[in-house]
Amino acid sequence: MSGTIELTLGHSPDPDDAFMFYGLAKDKLDTGPYRFTHVMEDIQALNERATRGELDITAISIHAYAYVLDKYALLPAGASMGFGYGPVVVAKEMIAPADLTGVKIAVPGLMTSAYLELRLAIGDFEAVVVPFDEIIQRVVSGEFQAGLIIHEGQLTYAEAGLVECLNLGKWWWETTGHTEWPLPLGGNAIHKKHGEKMKDISDILTASIRYSLDNRAAALDYALGWARDMGVELADEFVGMYVNDWTLDYGDHGRAAIRELLDRGHAAGIIPAVAALEFVD
Repeated sequence: MSGTIELTLGHSPDPDDAFMFYGLAKDKLDTGPYRFTHVMEDIQALNERATRGELDITAISIHAYAYVLDKYALLPAGASMGFGYGPVVVAKEMIAPADLTGVKIAVPGLMTSAYLELRLAIGDFEAVVVPFDEIIQRVVSGEFQAGLIIHEGQLTYAEAGLVECLNLGKWWWETTGHTEWPLPLGGNAIHKKHGEKMKDISDILTASIRYSLDNRAAALDYALGWARDMGVELADEFVGMYVNDWTLDYGDHGRAAIRELLDRGHAAGIIPAVAALEFVD
């Protein structure tokens, strides 16, 4: 098609991201001249690709945003945030949070927000990067004493016989004192090379999320293709945790929470300073 603008859209092969982009994937929206090629990789791989500026639009950990300020701006929609819930540290037997620093912990990536938040919660510890969907089993097998769980593992670890040692969503509320602030986890970012087109592209992605929320049953049925043995009810619960009205816009509380997390990360010497948050508004 004459005038077509091809864009790569990176996101995780997970039910929440699949749900978000159902409208785009199934051509339910008028996207004007823009055509989207979906690139599905785990969040650590997407974070690494973002540091190289490889994708036009990508899911990104808020932690990783500190390293790609020169290339990407955050989109106002597409956030994954936890309200009193979030990534959890699990083990076969209870380990007190204060004792986790002496334990080798399997983590889903050193640029994930979950890793940054765990560092802030317990201090430095021995981390070993493991694909997120292998962590539960490798803790069960005894290879690791503990694992940092993201995605749907937050709902399924007990079925594997594991117990919760630390819930980072609860930790966030307890340490910030702001129960109106969500725990920042992931967002969507767009390459700044698109300049004036960024707002139009942003509006299309927001429309996809809104379409899925308005057509929940169909979008959920599509998302089940990435649900990894979850039934409909569990997948619906998981999607509801991370795709909701807040996903349409961070709002003032969401932006304040991001600012707080990145400031804490810099103060702890973990990430570079982030002078200003850049959103496509």
